[in-house]
Amino acid sequence: MARKAAARHSTITDVADAAGVSIKTVSRVFNDEPNVRQATRDRVLAAATALDYHPNVAARSLAGRRTFLIGLAYENPSPNYVVDLQTGALDRLKGERYRLLVLPFEDAVAASGKMQAIARASGLDGIVLAPPLCDDVATVTELEACGLPYTRIGPTSGGSQAPDVVMDDIGAARAVVDHLAGLGHRRIAIVRGDPTHASSTARLEGYRAGLVAHGITPDPCLEVVGAYTFASGYAAGKALLAAAVRPTAIFASNDDMAAGVLNAAHEAGVAVPAALSVVGFDDSNIASVVWPRLTTIHQPIRDMAREATGALLALIEDKAGSAPPQPHLALPFQLVIRGSTARVAEPQA
Repeated sequence: MARKAAARHSTITDVADAAGVSIKTVSRVFNDEPNVRQATRDRVLAAATALDYHPNVAARSLAGRRTFLIGLAYENPSPNYVVDLQTGALDRLKGERYRLLVLPFEDAVAASGKMQAIARASGLDGIVLAPPLCDDVATVTELEACGLPYTRIGPTSGGSQAPDVVMDDIGAARAVVDHLAGLGHRRIAIVRGDPTHASSTARLEGYRAGLVAHGITPDPCLEVVGAYTFASGYAAGKALLAAAVRPTAIFASNDDMAAGVLNAAHEAGVAVPAALSVVGFDDSNIASVVWPRLTTIHQPIRDMAREATGALLALIEDKAGSAPPQPHLALPFQLVIRGSTARVAEPQA
């Protein structure tokens, strides 16, 4: 796939010329070495800002030299998700000359407008964008403008020619509701994920569509906002179980929140799954270590990261005559049934 040629980057020589100092002086300023007058330091920094110069922390900014370094940018509070994400990328890099630089962000706002500067300073040859950064318009536009190769994991928005790897979040959430409704549950609650993540909206859409398909009217009182964290799942579980009419099943939009719901149920003396069925999403490690073990959606996070990393390598190498990376790859989900769900004692009307 053809990509725009990157604009010429400013060099340390350009900064030295603009500031009227030697290259060594510029280097000393950026290394924060002593014995540089403040007026000189200020002049060098002002010149660097005007030229949009970013020093290469890997000391590999020689013209035309490759760093064989790719970035993995993400914003996700779930440690289980992040581990699978990194493991998948590292699996693909085994035997390759490329190394992985992990770029965590607190939120998409923190990343917006900074990706190009980070890529330059780190000497990245390309970058993989994980949710929700993969849907951040400012970040995608910035990478398109500077011509840096990138791929996306799990985007829900278009507007990009970069390869992406996705999974059907809507269909997966519907499968959860199908499972619970098939067990006789009618009062099914959901703990939503972080509203800034597109996956949260998609899973809510699938949940509602599943209810309607089974003749169940969605109830806003059964929709609680979480944050993809154990603590938010615990708080949501406590709130739902304290209601005058409790749900008989709770679908949490990731396993960390589902574990929090389990903890709230145990504290309240609500037996799982005899009195409450709980379902998670991701099939991360925590799903198999809590008790009872979680029924959940297996999201192939490692495979998604592995495929996105492979597509990025193909973009970077851009070998003549080689097949271009698949522009859009959809991987299947799987409902994994374990001990946290069961049939209701008396199917509700």
